[in-house]
Amino acid sequence: MSKHVSRFSALALAAGIALLTGCSVGPDYVQPSVPQAAAFKEKGPWKKAQPRDDISKGDWYAVFHDPKLNELEAEAEVSNQTLRVAVAKVSEARAVARESESEFFPTIDFTADGSRQRTSPNDGQQNSVSGGHGKAATFTSATVVPFDLSYELDIWGKVRRAFESSGDLAQASLADYENVLLTLKADVAADYYAVRTADSQIDVQRRTIKSYQENMKLTNSRFQGGIGTQLDVEQAEATLDSAEAQLATLQQSRAQMEHALAVLLGEPPAAFSLPFHPLDTRLPVIPAGLPSDLLERRPDVAAAERRVAAQNAQIGVAIAAYFPQVNLTGQTGFDSGDLGMLFNWESRIWSYGPNIQFPIFEGGQISANVKQQKAAYEENVADYRQQVLVAFQDVEDSLSALRYLARQGAAENRAFEAYKKALDLTNARYTTGLVSYFDVIQAQGLALSAEQLTVQIKGSRIANTILLIKALGGGWADSSITKVDHGNHVDAPSAPPTVLGPAAKP
Repeated sequence: MSKHVSRFSALALAAGIALLTGCSVGPDYVQPSVPQAAAFKEKGPWKKAQPRDDISKGDWYAVFHDPKLNELEAEAEVSNQTLRVAVAKVSEARAVARESESEFFPTIDFTADGSRQRTSPNDGQQNSVSGGHGKAATFTSATVVPFDLSYELDIWGKVRRAFESSGDLAQASLADYENVLLTLKADVAADYYAVRTADSQIDVQRRTIKSYQENMKLTNSRFQGGIGTQLDVEQAEATLDSAEAQLATLQQSRAQMEHALAVLLGEPPAAFSLPFHPLDTRLPVIPAGLPSDLLERRPDVAAAERRVAAQNAQIGVAIAAYFPQVNLTGQTGFDSGDLGMLFNWESRIWSYGPNIQFPIFEGGQISANVKQQKAAYEENVADYRQQVLVAFQDVEDSLSALRYLARQGAAENRAFEAYKKALDLTNARYTTGLVSYFDVIQAQGLALSAEQLTVQIKGSRIANTILLIKALGGGWADSSITKVDHGNHVDAPSAPPTVLGPAAKP
């Protein structure tokens, strides 16, 4: 009867432990609310952002239909050193998560000890045992413990909360990688088109210099013929020299942007050169009515939200320290003073039993740690909400910039056409002696400034288009881009899978 009672008690104890191991102290995670408007100021259907850190950002730059840009983007994704750092951090975070997962399983060790010992005849303890006349003794002992088991019962969910936290941090690390990748692609595109914009400005400047050189010949010819004046010649020469100085400034700026692009590609600037190619890109228009799930692809928002979840789990880990820690230990093996009898059945040893540690007094250390973890949680929540606000601001800024730059560009194009006509009229009037060469210089300067400004605006529109795509989180798989300037059709590229697959959430 007592044997049955003992078995029943053991089963009841096991059932109780199993029931308790389903408990996890600390708050369960609830995604914090974030401040947001019902819609952007710019028109378009939008909805509440939901972080999607497992979505690849895609080859969105293909909307520009520029083979050279596609080539540079692919090279940067392979060779950029900052991206390699991010990849290593993802691997590191996943390894930490797997390390936390190992706490769910018992540890089993193998131990083997052997020794040859000699005792001293002058050992007081030996003398008392042998009646006052100690004798030296030499003997061999050996112990083999092939199974030494230790296992912590996760009664209060401490291990589960720690694993939950490390898994969330692994996801945050993946989102960080996606953010680095998105930023890299945007930087490569922005620098590439900055170089192309500089090429257009250099092209304008060179054509202007050629025109100034022709004017220089004209003023010299008129002066030699007694029609013009020395003042006209000096003004023409000064204007030409000033234009050449401005050309050198533009070339210096282009060289520096090319160097920056080389570093993004993981190359030394001396080994990289981008062919001269003025802008001929038809600007893709990103409609305000894009599917609202694009905002869900912000990897920086996803990373911030995952860190909130990770810190929430750390509160549970801290609270678990209030409760007793129960460990099950056991071992079995062989122990013998004679090597020849080590593995005899009679040499076997074993032991098992629980180990319980309960905090009685710790000077407020546990409560202080709980307060620290809760404060860290509030800090992460505030950071997450701030990141969402920044995301909305980025989209608003890019949308409004594109709208106003389009107006500015149209107005500046009209101004440039008017300045060109004014320059043609001024040149004609100068050749007939109706105006001075100073009037020509003024007309030339206004026309040149207007043409350079049209190039700058076009470059700014491309740059802000890139910023809008980045603000929306990058690539997209299910939407389509169908509106392009000048009526050209552009299809949205399909988003390929990420280089690193999404981390599995615990």
